[in-house]
Amino acid sequence: MDDMDRTILGLLSADARMSVATLARRLKVARSTVQARLERLEASGIIAGYTLKLGEAARAARIRATILLTIEPRAQAAILSRLKSVPEVEVAHTTSGRFDLLLQVAAPSTAALDEVLDRIGLLTGVKSSESLIHLSTRIDRAV
Repeated sequence: MDDMDRTILGLLSADARMSVATLARRLKVARSTVQARLERLEASGIIAGYTLKLGEAARAARIRATILLTIEPRAQAAILSRLKSVPEVEVAHTTSGRFDLLLQVAAPSTAALDEVLDRIGLLTGVKSSESLIHLSTRIDRAV
């Protein structure tokens, strides 16, 4: 990956709907050059897909939280399998340190979030959990 590839990724991160023609104009290269680079980035798995990012107006209708889980040894696979069936779980990361899993969840209300937290806390193999309610987003550079 070179500087042009990184520039393409940066432009698409800001606006995934940007056309190949617009990318080519911004980079001052031929449209075919951009198209070939996009195809290579997609084939190599660097670009996995194109998506949209919800704005604050859409996120305001949901209560979001990070849940930190400590789990029993060797329970991770079973817990992750069960978490896949919980639609409120948006993202699950394994972690190093004091906690084993970091979950990002979203629910339409505090009551619904409370119910999700209870369901997750009752999963077999969960030793403890800590919840952090998201209040506002100050920086979001997620790609």
